[in-house]
Amino acid sequence: MATTYFATLPEPWGWVVSAVLGLIVGSFLNVVIHRLPRMLERRWAAECAALQAPAAGGTGDAAAPAPERYDLLAPRSHCPACHTPIRWYHNIPVLSWLALRGRCAACAAPISWRYPLVEGLTGLAFALVFARHGAGAATVAWWGFMAAVLALAFIDWDTTLLPDDITLPLVWAGLIAAATGLSGVALPDALWGAVAGYLSLWSVYWAFKLLTGKEGMGYGDFKLLAALGAWLGWSALIPLVLVASALGAVVGLLMKASNALREGRYVPFGPFLAFGGLLVWGVGPQRLLGALGL
Repeated sequence: MATTYFATLPEPWGWVVSAVLGLIVGSFLNVVIHRLPRMLERRWAAECAALQAPAAGGTGDAAAPAPERYDLLAPRSHCPACHTPIRWYHNIPVLSWLALRGRCAACAAPISWRYPLVEGLTGLAFALVFARHGAGAATVAWWGFMAAVLALAFIDWDTTLLPDDITLPLVWAGLIAAATGLSGVALPDALWGAVAGYLSLWSVYWAFKLLTGKEGMGYGDFKLLAALGAWLGWSALIPLVLVASALGAVVGLLMKASNALREGRYVPFGPFLAFGGLLVWGVGPQRLLGALGL
């Protein structure tokens, strides 16, 4: 019923509904971006503690207090400065941030502009997907792709992590979308896109490590490019990597010149792969290669 009603909306209204839905999803993505890395850290710490307990002569389970629940649903969203729970009318995407002038309603602590940025980008992405695919299952599939790629880009920028919890399902979802005709990419193209995406960066990683003894990127980058190849096809990989490499080099040089590089003096590659993938989706691989003069 919901799909039928959505399909009967006039096209401009479809764009509006898609954008509003994207804003709501973007608000949830802010939670994912902030909490998922911390959830993984807690999981890894618990696994390390469980491995160390036998060596210490006991598990200590009886004395250990139950950990406070921390996931994507609990605890409630709250101000990181004063810990006041955020009321629903202060959590309306973009509008609440503007109304509050980017400050907490309780303590006036600043609220990062990243929150409305993620919401706005997701809303724009959802509207563009609807404009291309109209109402239907393909639009829902590409909405999922957009949400996952945006979340991965911001998580990697913040933490240099590309969680398997998102990258691996995204690879399989791309192959399933190709097999069912939802992505518009032939299954062989999606399959070889995933294979070539993973192996290309895997080869670069090992060549760089053998030559320098250092790691130039993480395994998450391989999986992200495999996912992008599965969704966009093998022909998208060359323009995608060219755009990502060029943009990453420019941003890295600018950050180096302004002393903004983080500890270790490197820039995560995932956000630029994500940007390249979204650009290829929007422009098309052949048109992008032509724009690059290739």
